[in-house]
Amino acid sequence: MSNVAVRVEGLGKKYRLGEREPYKTAREAIRKLVTGPAKRLSSRKRKRAGSDSEYLWALKDVSFEVPEGEVLGIIGRNGAGKSTLLKLLSRITEPTTGRAEIYGRVGSLLEVGTGFHPELTGRENVYLNGAILGMRKAEIDRKFDEIVEFAEVAKFLDTPVKRYSSGMYVRLAFSVAAHLEPEILVIDEVLAVGDLAFQKKCLGKMGDVASEGRTVLFVSHNMAAVENLCQSAVALEDGGIANRGRTEEVIAAYVDSMSDSQQADLRSVRGRMGNGKVRITGIRTCDDSGKPVTGVTIGQGCKIYLDYESQGDFTPSNTEVGLAFISVFGVKVVMFSNEVQGHSFERLPKKGTISCRIPSLPLAAGTYFIGASISSGGETNDWVDRAATFAVLESDFYDSGKLYAPGSTLFYLPHEWDVV
Repeated sequence: MSNVAVRVEGLGKKYRLGEREPYKTAREAIRKLVTGPAKRLSSRKRKRAGSDSEYLWALKDVSFEVPEGEVLGIIGRNGAGKSTLLKLLSRITEPTTGRAEIYGRVGSLLEVGTGFHPELTGRENVYLNGAILGMRKAEIDRKFDEIVEFAEVAKFLDTPVKRYSSGMYVRLAFSVAAHLEPEILVIDEVLAVGDLAFQKKCLGKMGDVASEGRTVLFVSHNMAAVENLCQSAVALEDGGIANRGRTEEVIAAYVDSMSDSQQADLRSVRGRMGNGKVRITGIRTCDDSGKPVTGVTIGQGCKIYLDYESQGDFTPSNTEVGLAFISVFGVKVVMFSNEVQGHSFERLPKKGTISCRIPSLPLAAGTYFIGASISSGGETNDWVDRAATFAVLESDFYDSGKLYAPGSTLFYLPHEWDVV
């Protein structure tokens, strides 16, 4: 059993709707990580009044093992339970049922703001985190220059981190988590906050950590990163494990399931964001003639219809509606916005449908997710990350009888060649 880094048995987390858990500081939560080489999370059964309909199971009956030195990818839709699982394993919150055993020191990077004291400087937070992980000052000293160089925040090292941008914060937080030599590194999708160059740098560092025989748990919507980094993967769905196995097989099954789960009715979709004053209730994709379709050929036009409904007495005004085509690797390939285009919706009915016509969609062939959002008065009312699945099929876009190799381009754009 000594070669197991993480063992999870029947783990579950239930939240009571409308109630907050007692507040704990990140420092208190992380300090618990160093109480011993093997930490056990035990469920605490609490009896509460009320029916089970008042509760939401964010995670339920999850069991798996991660051997030492393995990089495990954790994938799934928003609201599937990925972040909840990592919070349980990092002792940020306690389980409702089940247990997890973690063998080794854990370095975690979850939400932006986790693990750092906002009033302390970057320098002070590096030493604070090292101390919480059980490291001596001399050990931190040896790693300090490497941490700062990797994070690219040398000029701001003696500035309180509350004045850092989210990108600076993430760079330093990741550098600390990765360089202070934890046996287990836990990384959530927070890397998406950084720029592309730093994301690439982080992925390279995680590869280095894995090659040194340490264990990595990596949550991401970037399927390319998961496939490149991880030997195995877990797909979560509605708080439970939908699939577990070799990374490429789990990703393929996940993408297939997303393609099969396109629904016009979005009322029951979980994992959405926004204040809820307006809800996107449905989405329909049609060809340029208005016929419902699940895809078009390269360069063909399409129409997307969004149904919405205001809640209570709220009436949408100064409304921005956004659509994003997202690749299966989690990359937003193209976005559409009435506000950016200069088309204003100053006042809308409380309930209705908004359409977006795209005269030509020159995306490369493949499967895409459509994300949809609606905002009023500068505030996000609703955002559904993967509201629908949409296919772009191959066609002879240039009338040349030739196509680009798969993966070599994202777009087919009209252009002309000549000798001058």
